[in-house]
Amino acid sequence: MREKVEAALAKIRPILGGTDVVLIDLDEGIVKVRVLTSSCAAGMSPEMTLEILEEQLKELVPDVKEVIAV
Repeated sequence: MREKVEAALAKIRPILGGTDVVLIDLDEGIVKVRVLTSSCAAGMSPEMTLEILEEQLKELVPDVKEVIAV
């Protein structure tokens, strides 16, 4: 499942507007990420990033239950 989540993150990153996410952990469908904001790009708020990320990950990897920022 980790490979599927990493592949999905690679597809999702371009739509995050300068904000990046790093997969930290994955356990029983709960994905833990670190949200990295760019100092030179406007980017999105961390809350908006998580909302979009969770929606997209659940669509691309149906086993994902929740996304948590750590």
